[in-house]
Amino acid sequence: MAAGLNLIGQSLTIYDSDLRLAVCNGPFQRMFDLPDELVTPGAAFEDTIRHLVARGEYGDVADIEAFVTERVEQARAFEPHYMERTRSNGRIISVEGAPLPQGGWVTVYTDITRTKRQEALLQSRSEELSDQLNTYAEELSSTNRALAAMNAALQEAKRELTEIEARTRLTTEMMPAHIAHVDASGHYTYSNRQLSSVMPGRPTDIFGMHISDALGAATYDRIAPHLSTAYGGQPSVFEFTDDASARRIRAAFTPDGRGGVYILSMDVTAEMQARVALQQTRRRALAAQMTSGLTHDFSNLLTIILGLQSKLLRQDGLAPDVVEMAEGTLAAARRGGALLSSIAGMTAERALRPKATDLAQLMDNLSTLADHTLPDGITLHIDGAAPQGPVMLDAGMATDSLLNLILNARDACGASGQIRVSQRIVHDTWIEWQVTDTGPGFSERALSHGFDPFFTTKGAEGSGLGLPMVYDMTKLAGGDLRLDNTESGARVVLRLPYRPAIETPQALVLLVEDRDDLRALYRDMLTGLNHSVIEAVSADEASALMADLPEISLVLSDIQLAGEATGIDLARRLSGAVPVVLMTSLPPDDPLFQTAQKTAPLLQKPFTAEEIGAVLGGRAAEVLAS
Repeated sequence: MAAGLNLIGQSLTIYDSDLRLAVCNGPFQRMFDLPDELVTPGAAFEDTIRHLVARGEYGDVADIEAFVTERVEQARAFEPHYMERTRSNGRIISVEGAPLPQGGWVTVYTDITRTKRQEALLQSRSEELSDQLNTYAEELSSTNRALAAMNAALQEAKRELTEIEARTRLTTEMMPAHIAHVDASGHYTYSNRQLSSVMPGRPTDIFGMHISDALGAATYDRIAPHLSTAYGGQPSVFEFTDDASARRIRAAFTPDGRGGVYILSMDVTAEMQARVALQQTRRRALAAQMTSGLTHDFSNLLTIILGLQSKLLRQDGLAPDVVEMAEGTLAAARRGGALLSSIAGMTAERALRPKATDLAQLMDNLSTLADHTLPDGITLHIDGAAPQGPVMLDAGMATDSLLNLILNARDACGASGQIRVSQRIVHDTWIEWQVTDTGPGFSERALSHGFDPFFTTKGAEGSGLGLPMVYDMTKLAGGDLRLDNTESGARVVLRLPYRPAIETPQALVLLVEDRDDLRALYRDMLTGLNHSVIEAVSADEASALMADLPEISLVLSDIQLAGEATGIDLARRLSGAVPVVLMTSLPPDDPLFQTAQKTAPLLQKPFTAEEIGAVLGGRAAEVLAS
């Protein structure tokens, strides 16, 4: 387009709605002898007018700034106009402007000096120069034709610009991210309508709003330093937790080179949860590697000590002090064995087994388990609303963690006190449990080191492994654990990712698996749940079946399939059409495993009929149980 515009004989400019230069051709710079900075995209219309006035282009102007202000106000009206004027060098030009639909205008400057002179000559010598008149008329007609062609080119350029803008806006609206631009004052000059989906609770239509009003004061204070960095000319990419929605947000601020900032923000909560779980898995593997050999050797040593001390105690005639020392040695060795077992339990390989779980039933089971462990002077209150329908959760791990926290609270309360366990769903992102007690609360040292293995405030009675085990299980599930104090005692806040289970009635299931033996096994599991089953071996075959059979209500697919497309690709193709459950035998640290976990509910092989029934929904589990 630039090359084509430079071939046009007329001068041409396109200014945007902010009166900044978007496009100009070479004849424009040569006609007015403008410096490079005034023909560079982004140059201000006001600066160009001021330059021309100061150079005498508009004749003798008494008040330059008043003249410039008047021209800028006329330009902001964005109305069609045509005028002819004589320049300071005696040349005559015509100026024709046409507004653009999105704001701004296109202006064409034509040197009509020759035409005007020809018109004057024709008027004075019309009778004598009739032949020349015809020639000049033809030239004028040719000029008019050129202008008509130029106008047609301008209309085509306007149409293309409009189409480009429409395509760009459609693309940004379809992206699962908030894309926006703020000017130097912090006001939005552009935004797609995704802010409320990335950070729930925020307005959707934020054009013209200040960024602090759109995000809220607390969030704005958190991002303000990064925004200042971008205003200073340096890009900034960072993550933060939005307190209002409890979501993890990744934001990128990029300077636009004109004082404003482009903004891209995404919800990376699921990615963060998966990242936390992967980090914990790696830490556990490293801990297991470090402790396995030590545990084996110390177990052998303790076995020898226990055997020798037992043999010593079986001898007759031992002095009382010898018996006392031998029994003390036995007790210490047994305690060492129990401690080694706890260490082995913490570092042993552990895989999450999430299944559809009724949170109300989980709390009832927790109450039943905990009541028998509390003395008469301690009361336990369990409350909190449960969501409608089951959630995907490793119920065993969650129950063990909560019971461990209740027992810690019991020990802190002593002979009497109150323990309260509350449950709630936080912004459809987290399942949150709070365990509070009326004990003395955590010390400053306990708040800092409570998750450290072997740290205990119970003296010889504590192993220092209770809270670390809860922390380990929480992080393994991608959750979060926090300690603090209330006015009446201690509080522990446990959060796990909130993932509603898919509730699917007995219906037609599409099974996608490329191994014949596994496909037969899973088909038997599904038919045992009273589901009807059709089968495919590739993502392409599955897509074709979906197109032909709209009554398919659920897809169960392996990640790795025959052909180039994976089960992840299939899940993305069917996004929103039907529920999709993926399955795999890949380890949790495999990139495909992590991507699948963020795409759809994931079953890790091997699994049982009970587990697949739980994942497919409560009704399937009921059929299996019956």
